[in-house]
Amino acid sequence: MTTLPFLLGAMASLSTYVGGRLAMRWGQRRDLLFGLTGGMVIGLALLDLLPEALESGESVHGADIVFGATVAGVALYILLHRMPAAGAAGRISLILHSVMDGLGIGIAFQLSSATGWLVAIAVLAHDMADGANMVGLSTLAGKTERTHRWLIVNAAAPLAGVAIGQAVPVDLERFSLLLALFAGGFLYIGASELLPRSRCGRSGAASGLASLCGIVAMAGVVHFAG
Repeated sequence: MTTLPFLLGAMASLSTYVGGRLAMRWGQRRDLLFGLTGGMVIGLALLDLLPEALESGESVHGADIVFGATVAGVALYILLHRMPAAGAAGRISLILHSVMDGLGIGIAFQLSSATGWLVAIAVLAHDMADGANMVGLSTLAGKTERTHRWLIVNAAAPLAGVAIGQAVPVDLERFSLLLALFAGGFLYIGASELLPRSRCGRSGAASGLASLCGIVAMAGVVHFAG
């Protein structure tokens, strides 16, 4: 195990906590945050994770298998996010999602530092939105007195995921399918969770521009990291 993935996992935990605290204080401006991070995670999925999965698995898996794993990733995140949204199950699904984010960081660093950094950047970006979502779910459920406790648990989840991801050895063949799986998950998060929420605020076109900035920013990161 190396120290860097755990440091990034700790940063992801901090990002989740900060996002939740900001939502508790400035809940009306979350649309711009959702727009920016939605663009970033979609950019990561389409510009890095999926191409990397196709390239690393081309000698073992056909493109249909890789795209099948991507669809499986979408389906997995649909199940996580379609648990009852107003109760404890909804908040637990967010915690499981955060564990998977950390798992992605831990596993990605087994392939290369560049891939690990790219996954970590996307996780750090949208974990702020995850923290805001946890606060929103707790508020909707009428559990405002427990909101901070749920936020702390959600913030600790990415670090737990990193520990699991670093402890499980993964070979390149399996990793290509895992990359495709996470690509599908990020596509779902961006297109079905973050971007729709970015349209619910008062910023209008500003949230759309924030999404484009997120995609452009991730394209730049992918270009220079590659």
